[in-house]
Amino acid sequence: MRQLLLVLVAASLAGCARPQERQGSIQVKGSDTMVNLVQAWAAAYMREHPGTSVAVTGGGSGTGIAALIEGTTDVAACSREMAPEEIRQAQRNGITPVRHAVALDALTVIVNPRNPVSRLSMGQLAAIYTGNITNWRQVGGPGQRIVALARERNSGTHVFFLEHVLRGGNPRGKQEYAPGVLLLPSSQAIADEVAANPQAIGYLGLGYYQPGKQKAIAVARTGAGPFVAPSVQSVHNRSYPLARPLLLYTSAHPRPAAASFVAFVTTPEGERIVQRLDFVPLPR
Repeated sequence: MRQLLLVLVAASLAGCARPQERQGSIQVKGSDTMVNLVQAWAAAYMREHPGTSVAVTGGGSGTGIAALIEGTTDVAACSREMAPEEIRQAQRNGITPVRHAVALDALTVIVNPRNPVSRLSMGQLAAIYTGNITNWRQVGGPGQRIVALARERNSGTHVFFLEHVLRGGNPRGKQEYAPGVLLLPSSQAIADEVAANPQAIGYLGLGYYQPGKQKAIAVARTGAGPFVAPSVQSVHNRSYPLARPLLLYTSAHPRPAAASFVAFVTTPEGERIVQRLDFVPLPR
């Protein structure tokens, strides 16, 4: 009888627990551009929901999308859109991906502060990364070889730059990164290399840009300009050519904890975290 009473009391206490205390854990995988942002969201969410743990891992947007397709993550963090074939793969596995825009970003092209070049057109950037421009003298800089840095292939940032710069937004484009482009594993690795190497050029999310250690390039859609620097304002007014959404993907029927977390990131507190990490909140 005593054991039965203990079981009944335990069941009663569990029934009285707040819902968030029974929600368990949430898995978020994907974008390295977003990993610091998602970790900050997760820390704030767990303070408000002490019974829930949020595990955040990077590896690139492709890693997060693959995990969503396989059903091994609740949320995929992506700095690019899911491709139609990826959506079809998920649907074949019984998962219907749902896109959630959670912030904006300015994909920021950076050079070393000692490099006098301060602006480039999309065409010039494409020529640099396809290997048709190889010396800084060709774009108004010193007579030095260009060291072009890019993210690795699993990165959503790599894919976004390939599609929107090298291929000029043409989904059927065949342009590829030149063999000499150095693929680095993270945005921070690109930031560090550009800060140390006067010949380097790279790209990263606005939240990783460190004024003084790197110099942001003003970008124009054509050689005629206007050349626009990356900023919150130029993203919101759509004048910056390399603005992009930051996304979370879930299934159409996420677990309640995952749905609650995704809803949290666009609350005023979630937006304050976006601003604190130098990304761009969604316009209201």
